[in-house]
Amino acid sequence: MHRVIENLRRLVSAVHQGERGDVPGWVMITLMSAVLVAGLLVLAQDAFRGLFEQAISQVTQS
Repeated sequence: MHRVIENLRRLVSAVHQGERGDVPGWVMITLMSAVLVAGLLVLAQDAFRGLFEQAISQVTQS
């Protein structure tokens, strides 16, 4: 079992050797998406608040 784990470790190391120091693509996409959502929330905060209050008032009237 130890030999299998060591072989897997070498394989993963060989595959990712050229990527060391680079930011993986999924990290960059996640970060950019979070910044985009935060920006939209700041810009549309009043509209979202009004939409939420309208939805709550419709539910409480029923």
